[in-house]
Amino acid sequence: MNWEETSKLAVEALRANKLRATLTMLGVIIGSACIVLVVTVALTGRRYIASQIEAVGSNIVYAWLEQSNTSQNVSLADQISLGDLNAIREGVPQVVQVSGTNDIPMNVVADRKDRPVRLIGVTQGFQQIRKLVILQGRYFDDADFSTVSKVCVVSEHLAHAAFPIDNPVGQQIHVGELSFTVIGTFRERVATFGQSEIREDSVLVPFPLIKYYAGDNFILTLYAQADRAEDVPQVTQDVARILRGRHRPEADYNVQNLTSILQIARNISMALTIVLLLIAMLALTISGIGIMNIMLVTVTERTREIGIRKAIGAQRREILLQFLIEAALISGTGAVIGIALAVIIPFVIEALIQFLQVPGGITIPISWLSVLAAFVVSCATGVLFGYLPAKKAASLLPVESLRYE
Repeated sequence: MNWEETSKLAVEALRANKLRATLTMLGVIIGSACIVLVVTVALTGRRYIASQIEAVGSNIVYAWLEQSNTSQNVSLADQISLGDLNAIREGVPQVVQVSGTNDIPMNVVADRKDRPVRLIGVTQGFQQIRKLVILQGRYFDDADFSTVSKVCVVSEHLAHAAFPIDNPVGQQIHVGELSFTVIGTFRERVATFGQSEIREDSVLVPFPLIKYYAGDNFILTLYAQADRAEDVPQVTQDVARILRGRHRPEADYNVQNLTSILQIARNISMALTIVLLLIAMLALTISGIGIMNIMLVTVTERTREIGIRKAIGAQRREILLQFLIEAALISGTGAVIGIALAVIIPFVIEALIQFLQVPGGITIPISWLSVLAAFVVSCATGVLFGYLPAKKAASLLPVESLRYE
C-alpha cells in the first residue's frame, strides 16, 4: 500500500471541496469545544463553590443545644459552657481552634434613631475560625478578654449608619444600658446573609460582657476548627460525644459541619456536568452523522474516479483508507479548531476579569485531560461515522464504477 499517495489523494479531495469540508467539520468544532468548556465550567464552579464555603470558615464543626417547644425540658445545666470548650480543646487532638458565641437582640442609637442590632459575645479564636475581615482599627486582644474591657467591633454597615462622617474607631456607642468604645469595624469574608449569628448590623463584644445582659455566660453556638478537611467527620463525632458525655442524656445537641453542604454542591455540579457532556456528545453525534451523509454523497459523486483507481491497480483497502483519512482529517481539524477556541475563551475571560478588577476574581482551570479526551473522541467519531461510506466506496466494482455517469 502506498500510504503517501493515498494520503495525498485524500487531502486533494478535501481541497477540491473546501466549503463542503468546512461546513461538515463545523459540528465537530462545536462538539469538541463543548467537551472542553463543559469540564472547564464544572471545575471552575466546583472550585468557586468550595472556596465560598471554606471562606465562611475553614474545616468548621458547629454545635448548639436544640430547644424543645416545652421550655421546662431544657435546664441551664444543659447549655453549652466554657468548660465544654476547654474539654473539646483538650480532648480532640485534631482541633486547632475552639470558640463560642452568644447573641442577643439589642438596640443602639444610630444617626439619632433607635436601631435594632445583634449584640454578639465572642470568645477568643472567633475571628480565626470565621475568617472575619477587619476593615478599620483592630480586633480584640488577650487583654480585652482578661480585663473584660467595654470595647466592641461593629459591622461595616452599622459603622456607616452610626458614624456616617466620623471615623468610628475610638467613638462611643450605646448598646442597651452599657456604653462601648469602638475599636474596629469588620465584615464577613463571604456574606452569610443572616444565616449565621452575624447580621447586617452586629456588635461584637468580649464574651464575659454577655453576663451583664443574659445573667449567665452560656454559649449558644460552639465552633471547632479541624486541622485538616479529612479530620472534619472525626471531629464532628468527637464534639458530639463530649457534649453528650458532659450533660444530661435528655439534652439534645445538634452537631453539624459544612462537609454536607460542600458535598451537595459537588453533586449538583457533577449532575450539571453530566447533562452538559451529554449535550456535547449529542453535538458530536450529529456532526458524525453529517460526516457520514457528506461522505456518502462524495462516494456517489466520485464513483467513476474510484472505478479508474481500481482499474489501474488500486487495492480495496487503499480505497477504504483514502476515505477514512478524509473523514479523520475533517474530524481531526475540527477538533483542533474547537479545542483551540475552548482554550482561548477562558484566557480571554480571565484577562477581562483582571482588566475590570472584579472583586474576588475567579481563576479558570483548564483540564488538559479534557483536551485530550475531546480530541480522541472527535477523531473517533469522524472515523466511526466515516467507515460506512469508506466501506461502500471500497466495495464498488470497477466495471460498474466505470459505467457510472
